[in-house]
Amino acid sequence: MEGNRCHVVVVGGGIAGLAAAWYLRQGGEGVRVTVLDGARRIGGKLFASEVAGVQVDAGAEAMLARRPEGRALAEDVGLGGELRDPATTQAAILSRGALRAMPAGQVMGVPSDLAALVRSGVLSPAGLARVPLDRVLPATLVTTDVSVASYIRARMGEEVVERLVEPMLGGVYAGRAERLSLEATMPGIAAAARSERSLLTAAREIVTGARKEGPVFTTLHRGMGSLPAAVAEASGAEIRTGVTVRELRRTESGWRLVAGPVPEPEVIEADAVVVAVPAPAAGRLLAAEVPGAAAELARIEYASMAVVTLAYPRAAFPVPPTGSGYLVPPVERRAVKAATFSSVKWPHLAEADPDLVMLRCSVGRLGEEALLQRDDADLVALAVEEMAEVAGARGLPRDSRVTRWGGSLPQYDVGHLDRVARIRAAVASHPGLAVCGAAYDGLGVPACVATARTAAARILDHLDPAGQWHGKADSLTKG
Repeated sequence: MEGNRCHVVVVGGGIAGLAAAWYLRQGGEGVRVTVLDGARRIGGKLFASEVAGVQVDAGAEAMLARRPEGRALAEDVGLGGELRDPATTQAAILSRGALRAMPAGQVMGVPSDLAALVRSGVLSPAGLARVPLDRVLPATLVTTDVSVASYIRARMGEEVVERLVEPMLGGVYAGRAERLSLEATMPGIAAAARSERSLLTAAREIVTGARKEGPVFTTLHRGMGSLPAAVAEASGAEIRTGVTVRELRRTESGWRLVAGPVPEPEVIEADAVVVAVPAPAAGRLLAAEVPGAAAELARIEYASMAVVTLAYPRAAFPVPPTGSGYLVPPVERRAVKAATFSSVKWPHLAEADPDLVMLRCSVGRLGEEALLQRDDADLVALAVEEMAEVAGARGLPRDSRVTRWGGSLPQYDVGHLDRVARIRAAVASHPGLAVCGAAYDGLGVPACVATARTAAARILDHLDPAGQWHGKADSLTKG
């Protein structure tokens, strides 16, 4: 502590760490915050750069608008006027050799409207015939966490899992329905599984409630990649990149961090620490002082993927793309798992250069490491071939970009919520220490921001036991 100022170090400069820094400064006038990140830039998976002269996201391209935390943070740091809603969210599924409209009224791929499901053509006649049996089958008793695939298969059959749920989960987690936790990835469906006999009925109720909530997604005019810098500036924190923290130890008065290369270590003293790095790195940092949490963090697996962004001249498309894009079920055995027609989905991108059509293709799921070992030129060629076959693109793109996200998407396997509870319980026994990020309660920006707010409130409660900051820490948990 310097005079009356407390020093908090945030390890990790992704959106969770930066949001934690911002909340810390909002909650405590006497707090000095330092953010340390081993990368050359801040922002983690939020990053934008130019393709054919247009600023385009290379990582997450949007955030959920129906959760308030992300939009609120953007507004608080001065980006409220930059928020943009999509022109369309009508997506398709590449199923049984053709692009087919995503059935209306689905919840993460779980259908609620049989007529819409029939019209979509996504399922075969046999797959369609299996779905309504959900209404007459005995209840599938779910008393503990189960995999997404096991529950939905029991209610609606294999094809719903393979051709509707798998591509949705693949788009979010790059994971597999056989492993992903129903409780962690589909909490609304999981709640229904404990009380409803029919999944169709439960999905319909969820959809009916969601229709009143407005647009599903939003983004920023200069891309989601513009959010980290705005949050960092508004936080007033000292931001240091290229600084890798190797060790975290408890001291009599707080915490000691060791950073930098082994031959020339840098020792940093802090009154409190927020660990906002991915689970493997967090586990290594906590191993000495919080071994229970470290062991649980080490069990969280991560998937890798790549985003291939293509900029075509508009004349390359005899028939311009429509809809926001499409998803590809793993059963189709294609390299590209999803494509976004960015210029269609986000009008501001089309306005930036009306002569261009901006597209992005996602490549790679859990277990597809060999595919991702191909060089950039090969991945671009795969994406170009995909756009020619599926979207009718002629010729080559004017520009391209390959962005690799190695080990970037945590897998919420069965039992994830219990694992997170054990991690937090172990961390809670160490005053002045908190964790946040995508490894815990959700991969999207709003979920990461929510974990950051909770972490900041915990730190402020520790630093301000006498309440001299007038309850600001408490207000963070209620905001």
